[in-house]
Amino acid sequence: MNALVDKLATERMLTREEFKQLLVWDEPDLHTRACEIKHKVYGNQIYLRGLIEFTNFCKQNCLYCGIRCDNTQVERYRLTKEEILACCQTGYGLDFRTFVLQGGEDPYFTDDLLAEIIREIKDTYPDCAITLSVGERRYESYKRLFHAGADRYLLRHETANARLYHSLHPPSMSLERRKQCLYDLKEIGYQVGCGFLVGAPGQTLDHIVDDFLFVKELNPEMVGIGPFIPHGATPFALEKAGSLDLVLNALAILRLMLPNLLMPATTALGSIDKRGRELGVLAGANVVMPNLSPLDVRRKYLLYDDKICVDDAPKHCRGCISRRMQSVGHEIVVTRGDYIA
Repeated sequence: MNALVDKLATERMLTREEFKQLLVWDEPDLHTRACEIKHKVYGNQIYLRGLIEFTNFCKQNCLYCGIRCDNTQVERYRLTKEEILACCQTGYGLDFRTFVLQGGEDPYFTDDLLAEIIREIKDTYPDCAITLSVGERRYESYKRLFHAGADRYLLRHETANARLYHSLHPPSMSLERRKQCLYDLKEIGYQVGCGFLVGAPGQTLDHIVDDFLFVKELNPEMVGIGPFIPHGATPFALEKAGSLDLVLNALAILRLMLPNLLMPATTALGSIDKRGRELGVLAGANVVMPNLSPLDVRRKYLLYDDKICVDDAPKHCRGCISRRMQSVGHEIVVTRGDYIA
């Protein structure tokens, strides 16, 4: 099996069967090699992203998501521009130099309003990057927000297999449209992030290989992956959560395949294992995303059950994640943490 790790590290590609073999490998060599490759590009540096979950309204009805529009149990909220800026102020004081504005696909946040918020953040914190994660929008919308000052855009494709995508989403959504959005974002000039669920209902190893091949084709700057975790108010409430080991192996494979990627050790990883984020870093991740959202809305933005850190103040989270990263030989740095080409 070490020969496969060597092949991936050298050729950046494997056959479908070889990818599947590595996905289920239970030896530490894969993670060790991925971490070595990461260190050659980024050293032991971990980049901070301050997550601001500014709206839990969503027009979409994805079957796995806790804020899907059909979930009537959610108490909906929207942060004002002033509240978002207050989150940024708190984060800046804690050494965050990237703010991630994440929300459901909420029509209330028009191009005009989002552009105004972006410009004000950039005017106040010109040394900071802004990442948007607000779903599918028109090309013209993406372009306008980019010119307002947004630097990066996260849009997880969730799965690159059309049949599986259809089983996880309402008929109004399509994988073709999702992919087109990602290509639009790249064309406009964003640092682009895609990503996928691991362990989604109905997913097979072949589906994950489809994701690897799509990521290779897209060649994004960022990839965010995490385990599927069920939410009690969705059609998948009784489904089994995704495997920690499978996520870690997928992270390592992606690092070997595309060495310069920015990859988060996600909150979802920490939610299925107390040391999930540390293990993610040791498997090749180099980004962490503590939450800067106001405490009174944290429990209203639950995409899945048993999410960690919903009651932790930003200062506590900042100190905690720093200690966690130090415990595995990594250091959080005060920087925008841009992609290294």
